[in-house]
Amino acid sequence: MTKLLPILTAAVFAVAASGSFAASHGGAMKDGAKPDCAKMDEKKMDDKMKAECKKMMDTKKDEKKAEPKK
Repeated sequence: MTKLLPILTAAVFAVAASGSFAASHGGAMKDGAKPDCAKMDEKKMDDKMKAECKKMMDTKKDEKKAEPKK
């Protein structure tokens, strides 16, 4: 019975540590994933994300201009 409290304490710390580790890595984007810029709020985006979205929008505009009209 005297060893029960330290074992429970260690178990609680282990569960808390693994939970916080999973939570900190759970929302990361994959390297090949493209963000949906239309749904994002510009106030919450950082400078890197804004530049990526601008670059994607510019390439979409260039592709539309390059398409031959029927």
